[in-house]
Amino acid sequence: MIDEKKPDNVVFNTEKQRYDAALKPYATSLGAPVISITHTTSWKNRSINKANHKINAKYLELKAEYEKMISEFEYNSLIFSSEFSFEPVIGQVYHLYKRKEGNSFLSLIAPEQCNFKHIGSFYLNVDQTWEKVNEQ
Repeated sequence: MIDEKKPDNVVFNTEKQRYDAALKPYATSLGAPVISITHTTSWKNRSINKANHKINAKYLELKAEYEKMISEFEYNSLIFSSEFSFEPVIGQVYHLYKRKEGNSFLSLIAPEQCNFKHIGSFYLNVDQTWEKVNEQ
C-alpha cells in the first residue's frame, strides 16, 4: 500500500482507504459554514430561573392548601369534640364557645347575645364538615 499524503483540504480515510467527507458529522470543505459553539449558559440560567419560580409558586400554593386543610381538620375536631344537645342543620351558622371550666360547646346564640368566650362561628357544609365563617 502506498502511503501517499493527500492535501489538507481533502478528506480521505487512510484506514478504510476511501473518501468519506459526506459521512462526517461536521463540515469538511473550505466553503462550508463556520462551526461556532453556541453559548447556552444564559439560556440555561434563564430556564433554571423560570423553573425555580414555577416550582416555588406551586410549592407555596400546595403549602397554603395544606395549611388550610389542617386548619379545617382542627376546627372540625374541635367542634365534633365539643358539647351540643341538638342535631346541627346543614346550611346554618353555629357559634363555638368556651366555658370558664375550659370545655367548649356549640350554640345557635350569636356572640353579641351571650357572655361566654367566643371561639368562632362555623357553617355546616353539605358534606358534614364545618367551615369557619369570617366575622366582621
